[in-house]
Amino acid sequence: MRDTKESRLLLVLLIAIAFALITVDIRGGRNSPVDGARQAAAAAFGPIENGMSTAVDPVGNAVSAVRDSGDRHDRLAVMEKENAALKAKLGSDDRTRSRLNQLDKMLKVAGQGQYAIKGAQVIAIGAAQGFSWTITIDAGANDGIRRDMTVLNGDGLVGRVTTVGPDTATVLLANDPDFTVGTRMEGNDELGFASGQGDRPLRVELLNGKAEVKKGDRLITFGSQADKPFVPGVPVGVVSRVDPSGGGLTRTLYVTPYVGFSKLDIVGVVVAGPKKDPRDEVLPAKPKPVPTPTVTVTVTPSADGSAPDDTDTDGQQQ
Repeated sequence: MRDTKESRLLLVLLIAIAFALITVDIRGGRNSPVDGARQAAAAAFGPIENGMSTAVDPVGNAVSAVRDSGDRHDRLAVMEKENAALKAKLGSDDRTRSRLNQLDKMLKVAGQGQYAIKGAQVIAIGAAQGFSWTITIDAGANDGIRRDMTVLNGDGLVGRVTTVGPDTATVLLANDPDFTVGTRMEGNDELGFASGQGDRPLRVELLNGKAEVKKGDRLITFGSQADKPFVPGVPVGVVSRVDPSGGGLTRTLYVTPYVGFSKLDIVGVVVAGPKKDPRDEVLPAKPKPVPTPTVTVTVTPSADGSAPDDTDTDGQQQ
């Protein structure tokens, strides 16, 4: 539009009208006569403005997020709680399965050795009675537990009961330095005494200094008079090292125990020993030997019927 006298007059008139409307709107407050028009304009152009502000105003988006964070936090909290409950359930199921497996193995050992056992759960570890390697179990005198009873699990010898309360008992573990148990070697019946060495293999002194022993030989408990503190036939461990024979009266072995003393959970206290010595019946089955692969060489005669020459990798005749 050209800058003429008429156009300048129209512009002044429009500005005057705008100021008049603003004045009327401010004075009218909620009852402003232009309120309807303003609402119609908002309805028409509001969505467009909102979309544009969302696209170009990240600060506004952040403010909206903070404003809505209460509801979102509540929803996340509920979801996190549900996930935690699910994980706890799954973890509980895994632990239950693990305990059932431990119980099955222990019952198998008890059945093979004809031991009457009282099952118990490990509820504490540590020096409860001044010992270095002990556990506390949730069975005591009220359950028929007495001092100097053998304790085992599905792998083998765990220890012996040392202190008994009404509902709990303390067990001295077989790897404690104060622990000693009579042993018998599988097959040749060589006798000895095993002593604990903490987190190192058990130390065994064989009574026969000239006994034939090798790595991989297995030991079980020899048993005590009246089965106190040890019943016979409980697996102890596998020979991992043999000291050279020095011509002494005894021979020293080092034995890796079957039981993992740092991860005990379900154990059994032998409340009645077997009617007869189970001997080697309780030992686990020996691993099957891995077959050694054999190589078969087939000699193919040459075309003229003579035997082929033996040549080395350089093609030189030997």
